[in-house]
Amino acid sequence: MNRVVIYVLMVAVFFTATSELVIAGILNVLANQMNISVSLAGQLITVYSLAFAIGTPVIIALSARIPRKRLLLLAIVVFIAGNFLSIASTNFMVLMAARMLLGVSSGVFIVAAFSAAAKMVPVEKIGSAIGTIILGFSSAMILGVPLGVALTNMYSWQTIFLFLGIGGIVILIGLALLLPQIEGDAPVPFKQQMGLLANPVIFYALLLVLFREAGNSVMFTYIASFLGDILHRSSAEIGLMMLVFGLAGAVGSRIGGSAVDKWGSAKLILIGVTIHVIALLLLPLAVHSFPVAITLLSLWIMSMFTLGPATQTYFIERAPQASNLIISLNISVTQVGIAAGASVGGLVVNWQDTVLYNPLAAGLILIFALTSAAVSIRKSRPLKLPSL
Repeated sequence: MNRVVIYVLMVAVFFTATSELVIAGILNVLANQMNISVSLAGQLITVYSLAFAIGTPVIIALSARIPRKRLLLLAIVVFIAGNFLSIASTNFMVLMAARMLLGVSSGVFIVAAFSAAAKMVPVEKIGSAIGTIILGFSSAMILGVPLGVALTNMYSWQTIFLFLGIGGIVILIGLALLLPQIEGDAPVPFKQQMGLLANPVIFYALLLVLFREAGNSVMFTYIASFLGDILHRSSAEIGLMMLVFGLAGAVGSRIGGSAVDKWGSAKLILIGVTIHVIALLLLPLAVHSFPVAITLLSLWIMSMFTLGPATQTYFIERAPQASNLIISLNISVTQVGIAAGASVGGLVVNWQDTVLYNPLAAGLILIFALTSAAVSIRKSRPLKLPSL
């Protein structure tokens, strides 16, 4: 039964991740249909990330005692409401509010899902369980975003949110029927929460996440431009390449979950980030050979998703009695890194008037991630919360 529940959580993450990723794919159509500029429509991504990054750790801290089943169901209810509010949005400000609901609910759901999974399976299977849930995110890249683009082109941008809202209802029913009762965590006083951040193991691990996501975002935000302008691919070929990357991400998620259980989270983090750095630093040298370039890009994407289970497991292992808080901080830092990386990537493009050097900038930032990981692992030990 627990295996079935893990797969239901994976499907739920597919829906929440699609709500995040699909906006980038339909931005131009949405802006045109709402009679707003593309740059203004782009703020829908910003408010989602901010709501995700700021709201998630606050709500997770305040809801520590709430059983995980109840918290997951509440998060899905808010997610459903956010999708239907998106459909009913008559002006841009209402749609902004809907995006904030979607950001917060998605953040709370994924943290609670990781926590529930860690408590439902044996310790030696945590990596595999989390890897399966993260597979929902890569599936959103493969299926969710193309589906959203297709529905938007056929009907309107509201259609994808109708699909997500209906999917949310199905998930709500499935979790209500299948999810066992799982206790929440003991509430952690604010002073002790700050003590977690003061611990060098957690601090440098969060720096790892920040630099890793920033480096990846420097490249990933502009990957379509890189494929078109540098590798000279057509729009149809770019769509096919995105599908290939989504498949690479799915493979990475599965490999990551199994590899964590076999090799341990710390070793996999070091290997994964090293692959990130090598693949991106070599990429500008391979632009005249499309097979080599696409292999390096696929290797980078695969290692990106392989690191998901490793990072989440690493945090759970270092702070098992505050796993919800640590995972929520991790996810919040992830969103901050994505936003910062997109901005840095834009500065690199404006500076050189080309996306050719974005892989180099990304690789250099990822060296900081690798350094942070090495420091955290060297100082690593099972974390005990400081006493008051």
